[in-house]
Amino acid sequence: MAPSGASAVARAEHFVWLTARVLEQRRFAYHFLGGGPDAVEAALTAYLGADGGYGHALEPDLRGPVSQPLHTAHALRVLDEIGRCRDRRMEPVCRYLTAVSTPDGALPALHPSLRGYPAAPWIPVVDDPPSDLLATGPVVGLLHRNEVWHAWLFRATDFCWSAVEALGSGARTHPYEVEAAVAFLDGAPDRRRAEEAAERLGRAVREQRLAVVDPERTTDHPLPEGYAPGEYHFPHDFARTPGSVARAWFTDAEMERSLDFLAAAQEEDGGWPIRWRAWAPGTTLECRPMVTLDALLTLRAHGRPV
Repeated sequence: MAPSGASAVARAEHFVWLTARVLEQRRFAYHFLGGGPDAVEAALTAYLGADGGYGHALEPDLRGPVSQPLHTAHALRVLDEIGRCRDRRMEPVCRYLTAVSTPDGALPALHPSLRGYPAAPWIPVVDDPPSDLLATGPVVGLLHRNEVWHAWLFRATDFCWSAVEALGSGARTHPYEVEAAVAFLDGAPDRRRAEEAAERLGRAVREQRLAVVDPERTTDHPLPEGYAPGEYHFPHDFARTPGSVARAWFTDAEMERSLDFLAAAQEEDGGWPIRWRAWAPGTTLECRPMVTLDALLTLRAHGRPV
């Protein structure tokens, strides 16, 4: 159990050393203990495949050694955290993204190469997977934000614009898809278009009641099909930083309540819980340190002392 009376970050540190993979230990040290980026990148390299993508259960709900778009998106987020997304590292990654893209140039949620390996039951493996905003949006937004230019980005960017603008025009959506749309819009180079699309998307989020703005009234909000009991989303899930396009969707009071709720969710062992459906003991153990890091970084980004 984490030491009582300690700060949030000290309690989380105890939890990380007790439970986390080497990668999350190195990330925690980088963000909160003065650690260097080289150690983070060295830990991440263990997940790198010969094809330029990332595998080996980097995203814990997908097991097995093969590279996958969601693993690779996760790796890019880590590289972005440590400022390593602007150099020669991106060329083999973009070659991998090109190789696994759908006919319209975007990314599938799962590449068929995962067949035969364990994966969360809500992520089906199919032979001809469609383009997926959840996989494509965060990658495209991150590469644009880091001023990476590659031929793969042209058609993938067009796909993201079409998908995001459809959501803002009233198409039914769900919180994880909105998170992916926000990740794209936060990095899209056409800022005026991004802000206009975000305004429309924010109205859709309100109309479809996808964000719980009062944590004491979660049952007033619908849970999308397939979500676990209690798998609600809050303003801080969409606006992870004050500079996000999603921040304008919520009043100051709503954002403060959301951050209060996030801070209070830290558990006795120092970690934060996962809210999605658990399907295997190992994946829960691996995911909680990741969620804990996300919570601390979100709180700190919004000026909360940790």
